[in-house]
Amino acid sequence: MMLPWMSRADRRLWKSAKTVADLGELMARWLEGEIASRPGYQPRFGPDEETAHLVPTLAALCRAGYVTTSSQPGFAGSGADGLWWEQRAAVELVVVDDDLFHRLVDAATAAGMFVRVHDYSRSRVPEYPVAATLRDGEVVTAFGGRISRADMAIQWPGLDRDLYDQVAHGTYVSIVAPEYGTAGERLWVVLDYLTGLRREDPANPWTTTAPAPKES
Repeated sequence: MMLPWMSRADRRLWKSAKTVADLGELMARWLEGEIASRPGYQPRFGPDEETAHLVPTLAALCRAGYVTTSSQPGFAGSGADGLWWEQRAAVELVVVDDDLFHRLVDAATAAGMFVRVHDYSRSRVPEYPVAATLRDGEVVTAFGGRISRADMAIQWPGLDRDLYDQVAHGTYVSIVAPEYGTAGERLWVVLDYLTGLRREDPANPWTTTAPAPKES
């Protein structure tokens, strides 16, 4: 039987994290299936099946100083309900280091991605979210919306108080591919180059700089 709460051992593990690097390592281990539960997610469940192929990229981001909080692959096709679904590849993460933040935003912008930033420590003016999933042409999910203080507490329960303060006042970045479907999967290649998981290859078509995207 799947118990509807995080195990005591897992609670102690997440509470023991004192730095963002500690948190990133634990998140990477959860992504890789070594830890059963993570804060702010259904207890004793791992990443969704659709994101299985993203695990190496997401884990590498977490170990490089970026803590991922949400992601989805690019997809276009019929859903279980028989309707037509389209998804943009997208990821949301928190970063507390300015140099890492600028490297990420510069790489994503150069690749033609949509980028949304919410900086809680500097009271940055909220940016409007980007449509990320369509169901028969209607928007059903978006990335880049501002997270409220109440939502922040739900997303990061059980952390060390000082660490919670860091992530709650960190910079939240959402990156969304402009293309719907598998063409947008180039997002993960861009991120792999950023973390060093993949080496730069000028002959690789995924590395081609894209034109500035149009909003939709």
